[in-house]
Amino acid sequence: MKLCTYTADGKTRTGIVVGDTVIDSGVPGTMIDLIRDWDVQKPQLEAKAAAAAGVPLASVRLEAPIQRPGKIFAIGLNYADHIAESNMATPERQVWFTKAQTSVNGPFDPIEIAKGTMTADYEVELVAVVGKGGKHIGAADAPAAIFGYCVGNDVTERMWQHAGPQWSLGKSFDTHAPMGPWIVTADEAGDPHQLGLRCFVNGEKRQDSNTRHLVFNIWQQVEHLSIGMTLEPGDCLFTGTPGGVGAAMDPRQFLQAGDVVRCEVDGLGHIEGTMVAEG
Repeated sequence: MKLCTYTADGKTRTGIVVGDTVIDSGVPGTMIDLIRDWDVQKPQLEAKAAAAAGVPLASVRLEAPIQRPGKIFAIGLNYADHIAESNMATPERQVWFTKAQTSVNGPFDPIEIAKGTMTADYEVELVAVVGKGGKHIGAADAPAAIFGYCVGNDVTERMWQHAGPQWSLGKSFDTHAPMGPWIVTADEAGDPHQLGLRCFVNGEKRQDSNTRHLVFNIWQQVEHLSIGMTLEPGDCLFTGTPGGVGAAMDPRQFLQAGDVVRCEVDGLGHIEGTMVAEG
């Protein structure tokens, strides 16, 4: 099932995406509420998806599926080609940073280049959305902890990322976590470690890889994070980006106002944002 958050007639609600239409889920609250109550809601939503008529997707505004995740964690240096282009060694332990809630952005909304900055960069990623979650989740049990997947762009302000030992500030600028266009539930997404993912800038392919090349797979990621914290419904895990980022090109190619960045993952759809100067 494909589940989205959308705005129509001035109201924001959750919906079921069927083809080129969206059906109001009728579930009160946000996507996090829907995920938390999934065992109860799933049969009703499946019946509604099969029977109800929707409105055209083109007539609504798609929002980030989860507008205020409790936690947003992202893993760095998790594809061999990206590690090589970064001139760094393959990590022996997972390298994680956070992205602020306020960095969340809609799947087709403009992406800001902050005042006084000039090194904005793109990073296409598969985003895993936590469902049941929990703590001390072993890798073998991790698949049951994940609700579904969506497309993400870990937009990064490189100058700020590398200004100190902690990456979170350079990863957390406003609008720098576009996600969507919807969540594909885990049962429909299939094996998350066999998905092609790509990024285009103004139609030029910059990144092209497959999640089978992850250094630490998603189940290992869940196991590692849940050692120290309780993963909760709606938490979002950016699972890593492949090689091809603008900072590694020769000469470097950072994003400029007017650039259009499209990120796509097989079976999940695409997101696309136009870079704009912060007002």
